[in-house]
Amino acid sequence: MPAIRFLAPALCAAALALSGCATTPYTGPVEITRFVAPDPAGLGEGTIAVTFPEPPGNDVARAAFAAAVGEQLTRLGYTVVPEGSPAAQTAAVYTSRNGIAAAPVERRGPVSVGVGGSTGSYGSGLGLGVGFNLGGGRESPSVMTDLSVRIARTGGETLWEGRAQIATGVKSPYSQVSTSAQTLAAGLFRDFPGGNGEIVTIDAKKLQGTK
Repeated sequence: MPAIRFLAPALCAAALALSGCATTPYTGPVEITRFVAPDPAGLGEGTIAVTFPEPPGNDVARAAFAAAVGEQLTRLGYTVVPEGSPAAQTAAVYTSRNGIAAAPVERRGPVSVGVGGSTGSYGSGLGLGVGFNLGGGRESPSVMTDLSVRIARTGGETLWEGRAQIATGVKSPYSQVSTSAQTLAAGLFRDFPGGNGEIVTIDAKKLQGTK
């Protein structure tokens, strides 16, 4: 019985020597994909309304993403008007947050997580996949937060569309709704409009405070 009593401290001490007993919050990079129309005349100027064709069930999330996307559009040179007001263009916003399931791993191997994404209502049919390979002492990614935006003329012609996603652990500050919204929007509209079909990966920390 005494051996059992001292087993946990001994294991913790061994783990501390390698990576520490406390786990490090996991924050993945922001992965961005963008598409630009052959004739994007008017992109980045004039009036634009932010809309949610498939509104998130959480009002806090909707407000956070509306504010983050609106701020970026204003920075680009748009005049953002309230949803439902006349506007030359619309920015259709889609957001989601889904849990990440751990994939089977070989015995004694590091934790492996595979994530396969599909755009759903994103509209282009593109799927993004993110892979993680984590050693001990690090928090595992638990959720994938996604932001997709399609900018179109009032008549319906798409000028630009993009998607940004980030995987985070429960303890990551980027799991907070307001922080994830600001980070994803900043990444999505960085170097706007970007190249057609380009895929960019950005460290989330580099997007903090991006206006």
